[in-house]
Amino acid sequence: MTVYGDSLSGNCLKVKFVADYLDIGYRWIETDVLAGQTRTAAFLAMNPAGQVPTVVLPGGQALAQSNAIMLYLADGSDLIPADVLDRALMFQWLFWEQYSHEPVIAVRRFHKVYLKKADSDIDPALLAKGQRVLDLMEGHLAERTYFVAGRLTLADIALFAYTRLAGEAGFDLAKWPKAQAWVRRVEGDLGTTAMAG
Repeated sequence: MTVYGDSLSGNCLKVKFVADYLDIGYRWIETDVLAGQTRTAAFLAMNPAGQVPTVVLPGGQALAQSNAIMLYLADGSDLIPADVLDRALMFQWLFWEQYSHEPVIAVRRFHKVYLKKADSDIDPALLAKGQRVLDLMEGHLAERTYFVAGRLTLADIALFAYTRLAGEAGFDLAKWPKAQAWVRRVEGDLGTTAMAG
């Protein structure tokens, strides 16, 4: 398997985290989005959306979208709950992560870190929305150690990817101690210590 990914992207790192956790071999091709490497004719032929992560499977089939790739890689593993309700709850968090979490935390981080914008030049709604996102996570984790099924699942990996970098987006995770403790727990599970903030 070949993974086209930008290691600055939490969405790309999701794929790496799952593959590494499950000991799935891959070749990583660093693909710089800001340099236009996803807009070349060759890349667009592989993924017309021009986005990373994109994987090319051993049979030559390309697959895109981080959560779809994670689901493909984790099929049959303990990262996907066998119980039908727990599995549906995992999907609930995967959808919420892409619809409500990533468009706030990741976008604010992108503006601050990569576009070098001052807070005054970033849509102030992103800060308020991010605080609500983290409040929701904190509430959910008040009596849980993981998001679903009492153990590490794809829901945790999806939410971990950008929550661990919330400090770079201007959110001090110390204000959300349950979420911060969960990030540390998932770091330990995945064997990564690359948390920021």
